[in-house]
Amino acid sequence: MKDLIETRIIGAVRGLLAGRVNEILQEMESAVPVIEFGDYCGAGSIVPVIELASCERTEKERIIRLDAYSLTVRFSLPENPDGELYCYAYSGAFSRAIYDDPSLGGFTDRAVITGKKYIAPPMKHCGDGWSLEISLRITVEEMNK
Repeated sequence: MKDLIETRIIGAVRGLLAGRVNEILQEMESAVPVIEFGDYCGAGSIVPVIELASCERTEKERIIRLDAYSLTVRFSLPENPDGELYCYAYSGAFSRAIYDDPSLGGFTDRAVITGKKYIAPPMKHCGDGWSLEISLRITVEEMNK
């Protein structure tokens, strides 16, 4: 039963990224590579990594049967003069999408962004680009067995 919940959380975040976040990115004035999932890796798209780090419960959450998951979405951008701008665009679009739908399509009770980390390349023209890490806390009411 637990793996199903974790799989559904990752699927809900993936759906949000490929759906609403891409819609917001396409409405922007500057051209930002769209988010895609799968084996495709072209210049016009990016494939973020979604990591479900942990499931934790405080005593209160255990009593009210609420699971809290920590999840990280990581965008690693190829070296590009607009890499920093893209990080801000992805961050803003993702924040707006979470604000508009904090229940991730009705599956979760609430998804909250707990942190954002913008990581600059160590030096220019070294082959590394900008990256962005967005941390989320997602709460899900435990289903009866």
